[in-house]
Amino acid sequence: MARMTAARAAVEILKREGVSNAFGVPGAAINPFYAALKASGGIHHTLARHVEGASHMAEGYTRTHPGNIGVCIGTSGPAGTDMITGLYSAIGDSIPILCITGQAPTAVIHKEDFQAVDIASIAKPVTKMAVTVLEAAQVPGVFQQAFHLMRSGRPGPVLIDLPIDVQLTEIEFDPETYAPLPVYKPAATRAQIEKAIGMLNASERPLIVAGGGVINADAVELLVEFAELTGTPVVPTLMGWGLLPDDHELNAGMVGLQTSHRYGNATFLESDFVLGIGNRWANRHTGKLDVYTAGRKFVHVDVEPTQIGKIFAPDYGIASDAKAALELFVEVARELKAAGKLPDRSAWAASAQERKATLQRRTHFDDIPIKPQRVYEEMNKAFGPETRYVSTIGLSQIAGAQMLHVFKPRHWINCGQAGPLGWTIPAALGVAKADPEAQVVALSGDYDFQFMIEELAVGAQHKIPYVHVLVNNSYLGLIRQAQRAFDIDFQVKLEFENVNSPELGVYGVDHVKVAEGLGCKAIRVTDPNELGAAFEQAKKLAQEYQVPVVVEAILERVTNISMSTTNDISNVVEFEELATEPGHAPTSIKTLKV
Repeated sequence: MARMTAARAAVEILKREGVSNAFGVPGAAINPFYAALKASGGIHHTLARHVEGASHMAEGYTRTHPGNIGVCIGTSGPAGTDMITGLYSAIGDSIPILCITGQAPTAVIHKEDFQAVDIASIAKPVTKMAVTVLEAAQVPGVFQQAFHLMRSGRPGPVLIDLPIDVQLTEIEFDPETYAPLPVYKPAATRAQIEKAIGMLNASERPLIVAGGGVINADAVELLVEFAELTGTPVVPTLMGWGLLPDDHELNAGMVGLQTSHRYGNATFLESDFVLGIGNRWANRHTGKLDVYTAGRKFVHVDVEPTQIGKIFAPDYGIASDAKAALELFVEVARELKAAGKLPDRSAWAASAQERKATLQRRTHFDDIPIKPQRVYEEMNKAFGPETRYVSTIGLSQIAGAQMLHVFKPRHWINCGQAGPLGWTIPAALGVAKADPEAQVVALSGDYDFQFMIEELAVGAQHKIPYVHVLVNNSYLGLIRQAQRAFDIDFQVKLEFENVNSPELGVYGVDHVKVAEGLGCKAIRVTDPNELGAAFEQAKKLAQEYQVPVVVEAILERVTNISMSTTNDISNVVEFEELATEPGHAPTSIKTLKV
């Protein structure tokens, strides 16, 4: 039998579980693991500038390709607590990442040793498993179980905490005979699928609400085939955006209080049946449940049995992996179509497309300072269907989801449940690391951008190019808009006169200087007619210098983005002018019909 340190055994298991990249920050209590990482080879490590940043890089890496599992590594104490936000973001969106932390020696963990904290207890609520390994011989089994749990059922993150003496202890371990554990996922039965399709066929105006679980299960092609077989329009959730191209004739648009389309909400409110697959009925998608559920029946398919009925009781629930369910949905639908037993949905689908052609928001404004809608219009022109967009939270993300276009799964990479400011830069680096050939475009407001701005240096150091679109109004825009309900505008202004950059007026932070100081390139745009040229220049600079390139658009200080103020999807307030002629929305999916 081979003898090696427990740390080396852990590294060998990572490689045999398919890990090729890791993100982290070394420290005294995790150095034995780093020594094993170096000695073993085969895993590329990207040094982050903040340990929370490493966790979000791991998230971006996982979200980019089916089967990816991002790994983030940190030392004891604050490194683990810094990564809690990444673990929370990952579990909220069913994203498997593995967090590995160092720990004080086992004999002194309970003696308030330097940087000794019970990270396993802290991480338990935001992981599928969090464990401090006290016996070196258990390390292989714990890592094997970690990958099994991350992949089984509803995917999610795991934290493994390794005391330094455990890492250094030699154990018997034969990596050549190691094999991953079989993955468990519940599967629907034929009878369940037949009942669900029977309910769909009995309806007149059905919709499919397709969530991130369809993408996580790598079941997008099956979802599209089922929709096309049955002629059923599809509403992608924010986490499912891209599983059906925006220009597909069955794409009905997104629904919700904020990240929604006018036509998506209108079509949903006309429906009488909803088949939800791999979605969690998030509150910003549904709004008031009495409005959302009134007059329609629901079938809910989810990999996690306890998700069914958590938000509201569906008329029928199926606990199943999305791929296993959709394989049967397609099989049964093919048989029914061959027998001529599928209803004709063409008129209903056409009505959804009619709304898409008539209910549009205006994007074309020539105002200076720039209105944010124009930024997204120019992004649609500059960045094609292969673009992988990355964003997190705020008016920038909400408006982007209303006005950008996505055509492929995993091309809108967004942390949906947690929404931590600062997520976008490190996540974009993780995406670009996972897909070096892709056009990666991040989207941030100024506060999200400032939260983890130091991670730009990671892109410069490790030659990870991408384009970062920064919309700057020197405001906490989403919180300001929410404060309207309280008739206040309090502690949300970021404005100040920068004594080193008087040309900025009251916009404060000179993001161009900061980005350049961190080794990146940056372009500032104040005229909307110069946005297109700036985006083209940014793409060239990213290629030439192999670094992140920031395009900062100086926006008008206050813009209210369309959203409901009453938690009601039937009452979304349109604060800006709507499109009334084709030139108002020149990059809309369908030319405005007037």
